[in-house]
Amino acid sequence: MSMSLKQQITEDMKNAMRAKDKPLVSTLRLLNAEIKQVEVDTRSALNDADIIKIIGKMIKQRKDAAEQYDQAERPELAARERAESAILVEYLPQQLTTEEIQALVDKTITESGASGMQDMGRVMGQLQSAIAGRADMGEVSGIVKSRLS
Repeated sequence: MSMSLKQQITEDMKNAMRAKDKPLVSTLRLLNAEIKQVEVDTRSALNDADIIKIIGKMIKQRKDAAEQYDQAERPELAARERAESAILVEYLPQQLTTEEIQALVDKTITESGASGMQDMGRVMGQLQSAIAGRADMGEVSGIVKSRLS
């Protein structure tokens, strides 16, 4: 039986501590803390899909922070955010290519009978579960918009 994502993260954190890999340890500690917080808030254990959502949210936060640091001309802080992001991405499922996303979008639009922007929410809702953690939903949204407009 393969390890759950949560077990994998814990195991990787122990190995990073042994290897004295400070950036990896601190990033995985943040991730573990976030997972534990959500488990406490929801009073339930999280499955891999829930953890993938948390990781996606954390990557988005890092990306936004890095952009703000770039604008504030703080390259060292922006670099740290990007480094954390790169570590977190490793825990996401294999990312879809733009072509794969376009194919999924087209298939979903055809199957749902969507015909215009008024159907965007429905199409995005259906894609959400199909894509979960395998693509940036901002990119997906842009593709859906271009196809529906």
